[in-house]
Amino acid sequence: MTELALIGKKIGMTREFFKSGQSVPVTVVKMEKARVIQVINKEKRGYNAVQLGYGKIKNSKLTKAMKGFYNKKNTEPKKILKEFRVTSTENFKEGNEFGLEIFKEVKFVDIRSKTIGKGFAGAMKRHNFSGLRATHGVSVSHRSHGSTGQRQDPGKVFKNKKMAGHMGNKLRTIQNIEIVKSDLENNLLYLKGSIPGSKNVEVLVKKSAKNIKKLTISEKIEVVEKAKKIPDKKKK
Repeated sequence: MTELALIGKKIGMTREFFKSGQSVPVTVVKMEKARVIQVINKEKRGYNAVQLGYGKIKNSKLTKAMKGFYNKKNTEPKKILKEFRVTSTENFKEGNEFGLEIFKEVKFVDIRSKTIGKGFAGAMKRHNFSGLRATHGVSVSHRSHGSTGQRQDPGKVFKNKKMAGHMGNKLRTIQNIEIVKSDLENNLLYLKGSIPGSKNVEVLVKKSAKNIKKLTISEKIEVVEKAKKIPDKKKK
């Protein structure tokens, strides 16, 4: 199950208190239930996969082709469709729904969302350039990015040159974010620290790709409490 991912909405940030009195900043994500729209077999396409649908959408916003697709599958229209490769399709049936329970035994997750858009930004803000000198003949161009090209040969500015331009509003993945708490009744996931994007941004949550051995906050607190219970050796 953990090969799959869920899509949620970033609500905002708050903090969680532990028994030890430790305060941990958390981001709250409202998760959507995923429905199996299509099961793809190896015989058909050469690989095993599951197509999941997330979120609600009005019928009026669908194209004719998508209306026909959902009618054929006898399911309500979904806003987002995503495909996930799985080792075997035995456990999946069209119409099945998955929620936060797929992260029941998962401690760390990877998050993918769009960063906050900052509009048009200069080279100093966008790429951390130091700018030009504040003295000695530099006239009204202290925050400029300096030269961008060469002489007559090749006589052009190369692609991907770091210059002023649109900053932010890009998909970014943050790995190994700890799940502090999950509220199954309200479909809320509490993630340690901050995640990219503004409020109400769509967030893709999936099991951590890396094999991590680090301890969670609650596990660290348990270790500390156990250490306190063990009496110190008597001084000689």
